[in-house]
Amino acid sequence: MVQNDLKKIVGWAVLKYIQSRTIVGVGTGSTVAYFIEALASIKKNIKGVVASSDVSSLQLKKLGIPMFNLNNLDSLDIYIDSADEIDNHMYMIKGAGGALTREKILAAVAKKFICIVDVTKQVNILGSRCPLPIEVIPMARSLVARELVRFGGVPKYRHGVITDNGNNILDIYKLKIINPIDLEEKINNIPGVVSVGIFARRCADVVLVSDKKGIKVINANS
Repeated sequence: MVQNDLKKIVGWAVLKYIQSRTIVGVGTGSTVAYFIEALASIKKNIKGVVASSDVSSLQLKKLGIPMFNLNNLDSLDIYIDSADEIDNHMYMIKGAGGALTREKILAAVAKKFICIVDVTKQVNILGSRCPLPIEVIPMARSLVARELVRFGGVPKYRHGVITDNGNNILDIYKLKIINPIDLEEKINNIPGVVSVGIFARRCADVVLVSDKKGIKVINANS
């Protein structure tokens, strides 16, 4: 079974967690794209969605799924997104698609956050397989990069990428994240950082993991 098959399977599997007449937060990425396709099959049963990126918004609009502005809502019933890496504590690295800031906002306001991944995204230590994305204000890009070198990382500017918020992305390589909660706070405190792709202070409530055997469900309180 190829990876895209696993992504599609978990994208459809999460539908059973969506109750009728709810407002759904929708993340960004290739796995989420399969989820959006699945969500279209029940679009008449939900009130609508809030998207974390322009890319997801475009796909949702094409499928005729009603959209909401987050500023007009007090909270989200549920937020569904994927991850670039996830460890045994359900801490994540996200942001390969450049939408990490808006993803953090939706996760923060959601009553329930469900992460959908295939088995290749599971790691023992964050930073083992993919770089850590950081959204930065353009004038602070070099400052933030120098600070991340002090943390032991190797920063690389993501050329040609402007986030939906008009900012730059730094990808930090060779950074093994032993204490995600602590590092998330330290990086957030660097002047010019908009958001860091560590999701530890607000991790998922439920994780669905697809592999060749099916779907594994991991609950935060288990």
